[in-house]
Amino acid sequence: MTKQHILFLGFGFSAEALSKILDPQHWRISGTSRTAESVQHINALGYEGVLFEDLRSIDPTVTHVVSSVPPDANGDPVLRQLGPALSDAAAQLRWVAYLSTTGVYGDHNGAWIDEETPLTPNTERGQRRVDAEAEWQRLNLPLHIFRLAGIYGPGRNALLSLQDGTAKRVIRQGQVFSRIHVDDIAGILKASIAKPNSGRAYNVADDEPCPPQDVITYAASLLNIAPPPEVDFEKAELSAMARSFFMDSKRVSNQRVKTELNYAFLYPNYRVGLKSLL
Repeated sequence: MTKQHILFLGFGFSAEALSKILDPQHWRISGTSRTAESVQHINALGYEGVLFEDLRSIDPTVTHVVSSVPPDANGDPVLRQLGPALSDAAAQLRWVAYLSTTGVYGDHNGAWIDEETPLTPNTERGQRRVDAEAEWQRLNLPLHIFRLAGIYGPGRNALLSLQDGTAKRVIRQGQVFSRIHVDDIAGILKASIAKPNSGRAYNVADDEPCPPQDVITYAASLLNIAPPPEVDFEKAELSAMARSFFMDSKRVSNQRVKTELNYAFLYPNYRVGLKSLL
């Protein structure tokens, strides 16, 4: 049986999680990175690593593609370098995934949104993602767009930020976020591979949007420590990136991945996720 071959353009947190649940007997796995050190990491995992800047064509054996490279001020770096190559390879590709963000929807004052909600970003980062989605859609590819909520998982979670002293309980009235465990991102992508539907967009978020301070408070209770003091958003010392996240408040519906992909969440809320990470 000929192996399917998946190419990860940007081998990061989500790519590594998906790779771990693909059967190596049935899958050949390649991934790109911008540094030699990261390419060595990909190779050490038993996959095929390649420097992104060295990639100029799509191997004729590639059947599946995942891009998680964020856009920059000049658009999508992947499409700048590989747009024509991807178009040339369209006939061989069975499934292409672009990993976007729920930031494309903008602010909805805590209301529920779904994939039919208009894309009205209110940050530069969100607008860049809207533009990148449109760039990908202009190519004749079997494209699936996955709009990811705030990602957490092993090595990246509130338990660790509490332990290293970087956790903050920032309070902004009415603020709610959606989030997603990286293993559920992987599971949803795998479910889509098994049931492709070209042109479809999917929200990737768990069942329970909530104020960000609730997650920190719960994580502190798991560690049996006092949570950090509450800080008003207007007075909080936050990076520009962190501050931009507070510009959007919405509850992201995940009904489409449940109904169309028959996906059952491993971590349907942050409590289940954090308990597992403990």
